[in-house]
Amino acid sequence: MNNPGSAIRIGALCGMIAVAMLTGCEKKADPISAASQADKKAGIAAPGIAETKAIAEEAFIYGLPIVMNYAVMQEFVVDKNSGQYKAPFNTIMNEARVFTYQDTAVVTPNSDTPYSMLWLDLRAEPMVISVPAVPRERYYSVQFIDGNTYNYGYIGSRATGNEAGDYLVVGPDWQGEKPAGIRQVFRSTTPFALTIFRTQLFNAADMANVEKVQAGYKGQPLSAFLNQPAPPAAPKIDFLPATTAGIKANFYEYLDAALQFVPVTPENKEIRARLASIGIGPGKTFAFKDLSLEHKAAVVLAMKEGDDKVSAYLNTRTADVNGWKIASIFGDAAFYKGDWLKRAAAAKGGIYGNDAVEAMYPMTRVDVKGETLDGSKHNYTLTFPAGQLPPVNSFWSVTMYDGKTQLLIENPINRYLINSPMLPAMKKNADGSLTLYIQKDSPGKAKEANWLPAPNDTIYLVMRLYWPKTEAPSILPAGAGTWSPPGIVPAR
Repeated sequence: MNNPGSAIRIGALCGMIAVAMLTGCEKKADPISAASQADKKAGIAAPGIAETKAIAEEAFIYGLPIVMNYAVMQEFVVDKNSGQYKAPFNTIMNEARVFTYQDTAVVTPNSDTPYSMLWLDLRAEPMVISVPAVPRERYYSVQFIDGNTYNYGYIGSRATGNEAGDYLVVGPDWQGEKPAGIRQVFRSTTPFALTIFRTQLFNAADMANVEKVQAGYKGQPLSAFLNQPAPPAAPKIDFLPATTAGIKANFYEYLDAALQFVPVTPENKEIRARLASIGIGPGKTFAFKDLSLEHKAAVVLAMKEGDDKVSAYLNTRTADVNGWKIASIFGDAAFYKGDWLKRAAAAKGGIYGNDAVEAMYPMTRVDVKGETLDGSKHNYTLTFPAGQLPPVNSFWSVTMYDGKTQLLIENPINRYLINSPMLPAMKKNADGSLTLYIQKDSPGKAKEANWLPAPNDTIYLVMRLYWPKTEAPSILPAGAGTWSPPGIVPAR
């Protein structure tokens, strides 16, 4: 929630199916032809193996953000026994805490701002989101994200100011005029959509003040806001069960289920038609599960190759500045313009990330020399020269994650990040610079205020710049700004 998503580990599954395919090959002189004949006899008009594989790769890239979002929705608002359940649809859940290592539904979560979450069901009628007047010195934002993982609008300190206001969120098919008293209308491209409220926390003693702000967040149906009779309720849906842990083994089944709630548009109609040709989505003519073993093997191999392309995008299509990957990869439908690979990379880098104007996310897995960060092998430092802290209108942070899972790590001082509100308690160097100590063991009491605990394994670091400045020095435009994050240096 970035929050810069997860690497989908599919190698084992791929290998199992590939072995099964090869075993089958030993029994047939022409396995691909035989597979196609078997499909035809079963009444399955599937494309050939090669075409199926190509479409399945497209499906993975197109569908990764949709599937990740669907699984999170299941854990947050559908499955009350998920261990990550928050609240029913159209009900705000306020967290009077920051995220910790125990929060595992969303990879790369922010631990700066207590979250409030509202998963919208916009089928029956629009919802009105109301925000209170928030003290000017406190940053807050309300991010609207739909089932396509498009950021379709913002309320908050940067976007609308800290004044109180009422805003309308409508579904893709809603037709109507902006009601009196509504400041702005936001349109989701899907009937189910996530709303994330972030409220700045200055320190642990500040939580009571955050709770006062959270108490002013409100979501209600438009009919209630207008004091009118409510329309008929939308029908109950029996969602296909899904978990974030189950994505790698059930990707295409989850995608098939999720696409029921992603309308076909001029932008996606061509790829949706291709997906339907291999049994995925509402327009399909057969069930994906009915494909031959050879077809399924080709699909899983394609999934791995698609995942490799998404990873390659994050590694090669983002600016490398002192080892940090810097890019602008989050936005609305107009931002992506049908670039499904960019959208997939955004989700894998950290699903639910903000637009660049709202927050920038330099991220790294390597030191300044390009070597993999590993807390079991090295201690590291990150030093901001005097007068060169991250340039923001609000605040900044550096957050530690496990390099394999991209989740927060358990540590002896329950510290998951270092951020600018902590500066008064930190120690600067004689020349005015600020050094962060990145290591698994304490650097000693004298330096502990500047310690960012690391795992005894590989490291993933994410810097967050909330409401980045646009005037120099600035990290914007992404990858070509006048301010650059300093590199991570192995300690001597």
